[in-house]
Amino acid sequence: MHTVHEAPLTRSVEDYLKVIYHLSSQGGFAATSDIAAMLEVAPPSVSGMVKRLSETGLIEHVPYRGVQLTQQGRRAALKMIRRHRILETYLTQQLGYDWGGVHEEAERLEHAVSDRLIERMAGALGEPRYDPHGAPIPTAAGEIEETELLSLAEAPVGADLELREVGTQDPARLSYFAEQGLVPGARLTVTDRQPFNGPTTVRLESAGVRVVGRELAQALRCLAAAR
Repeated sequence: MHTVHEAPLTRSVEDYLKVIYHLSSQGGFAATSDIAAMLEVAPPSVSGMVKRLSETGLIEHVPYRGVQLTQQGRRAALKMIRRHRILETYLTQQLGYDWGGVHEEAERLEHAVSDRLIERMAGALGEPRYDPHGAPIPTAAGEIEETELLSLAEAPVGADLELREVGTQDPARLSYFAEQGLVPGARLTVTDRQPFNGPTTVRLESAGVRVVGRELAQALRCLAAAR
């Protein structure tokens, strides 16, 4: 039987739990090779940490399938995700940080700040529901909005969409998206898509026509716009 983990988590464990959450939320299980790639660590290091996290009851390891968070591990991961996204939101809204450079700053701060400070920040911001990139912020109770979004690259021609989330932390790409008006809340219509993985053409409600390459379009997550 797994032991119940009560001791404070190390920075490394917190980072692993966040990555496993993001990977497993897309497909049910996180492959150790994908964990290694995202954290930029060697596969043997991941194997060792997986064994440790499994022993402490934070994850379940299923041979040949990968790992997934236990209920306890999910709570810990969502707590860190809340910290990160509150910090990003506070830095952009209150301190004037650019959304393209806020991720790394939040990565450094999230392991150091207290729960009390995070909740004071959240209160000062009016309990925001989304971070600057449009990602949902978990509540203090550990709940998170789970809405199925469609990437712009897969949206049908003629679709009226609302851009809800920009799925990249790359500063250059975020700067480009901002310049093009492709930001959370933007409303757009897909007017054309070229074959053979070609670009998608959209008409933005407030910024005219934009042509978006497939790789970039995959990072733009949308919801059907209410008419």
